[in-house]
Amino acid sequence: MKRSYQIVRKNGRGRLSRSDENQVKAFFTENGQALLPLVELIEQSKLVVDDLIEVAGRSVIEAVLLMSVVNLTGPSHPGRRVGGIVRHGSQPGVVSLSNRKLRVLKPRLRRKGVGRGGEVEVPAYEAMQDDGALGERMLSILMKGVSTRNYEGVIGEMADSVGVAKSSVSRRFIEAGQAELKRLLERRFDDVDILIIYIDGQEFAGHHVIAAVGVDAAGCKHVLGLYAGATENGAVVKSLLEDLVARGVSPGRKRLFVIDGSKALRQAIDAVYGSANPVQRCRLHKVRNVMDHLPDELKEQVKSVMRAAYRLDADEGMKKLRVQARWLEGQDYPSAAASLLEGLEETFTVNRLGLPPTVRRCLCTTNLIESPHSGVRMRTRRVSRWRDEGMVLYWAAGAWSDTEKSFRRIQGYQDLWVLKSVLDKDFTEDRVVQEREVG
Repeated sequence: MKRSYQIVRKNGRGRLSRSDENQVKAFFTENGQALLPLVELIEQSKLVVDDLIEVAGRSVIEAVLLMSVVNLTGPSHPGRRVGGIVRHGSQPGVVSLSNRKLRVLKPRLRRKGVGRGGEVEVPAYEAMQDDGALGERMLSILMKGVSTRNYEGVIGEMADSVGVAKSSVSRRFIEAGQAELKRLLERRFDDVDILIIYIDGQEFAGHHVIAAVGVDAAGCKHVLGLYAGATENGAVVKSLLEDLVARGVSPGRKRLFVIDGSKALRQAIDAVYGSANPVQRCRLHKVRNVMDHLPDELKEQVKSVMRAAYRLDADEGMKKLRVQARWLEGQDYPSAAASLLEGLEETFTVNRLGLPPTVRRCLCTTNLIESPHSGVRMRTRRVSRWRDEGMVLYWAAGAWSDTEKSFRRIQGYQDLWVLKSVLDKDFTEDRVVQEREVG
């Protein structure tokens, strides 16, 4: 099988041409919250790690130097020299990056009205020269961003390391986050056949955000919407679902809903999409809830029984768990028994649908949405104070949008046709019954 490679122009010494590097640097400077996908660059053009450090490191450092200049002099005004300190071209410089030195193009600054003695050092460049441990830290930041594919923080962290004010970057990020939230909240899905809707919530220091992720007939995932509030808030979850309807996820077809077990969410699904839609309660949430009522010595035993029962046919599995509930009551754990029996039938919904094991596993829990939640937590872990719901929403929107880029099709997507045929058949039969009743 032939593989395609990206062609990168190099000069006679085997390195990228300076014009190419200037283009990379210009991109980084304009987009302080995002770096090019460096991992893909390595994979496609076969750059070795040393080349990566040299090209990316130089470009990022030069972008930070330009940010430092802007913080000191303000934006550039072509044809005019504004302020007491003005730009005066550029010159070669050297920055140590751990165990290597990088040649960079350093901006020059000069005090207005002063001759040669008026040279002013770029603050970030001066900090890079004075702190011997800084090079190792910058290299660590760069490589961490590459290895985790989390590029947006690289320039910000490097700027912070050398004392460059990040207020301009923060403003741009807020604006970008708000724009991303608007884009997420206004996307339409009229032409997307959403078969499955996962709904779960996440907490940010007391602020809650509900996320809805849909899976289409081809197994592709889509962030359907975000809403401020908890899944236990009936008005909030109903508003979320009504918003999905308004954007094209209409009640015009039957869907499978996978939820965390919230009663308010369950009632909202019935109210907006109808009670005929199958609902699967997350088994992981159910197991956790039951474990909360048990002593440590019984947790593994009961957990094993529950997991074994979930692999059986619906009737047999529910029978096994009812026996387990009676045993728990006999052992004086009535709250654990009640938790096990609450919503029992909906923990076996996918079993009753007759789906193959290849696709059943990912439909039994909200893992599909909880896994991106971990990505959202990772991307927002540096936020120390959440001011309000608006701030939470635009941070969550940016993190979800970034996480969505790495979405893959769900496991067993090849067999989703079975679920589609079941849902289509049930929907057709329901319409026939309704028409007969009307007639």
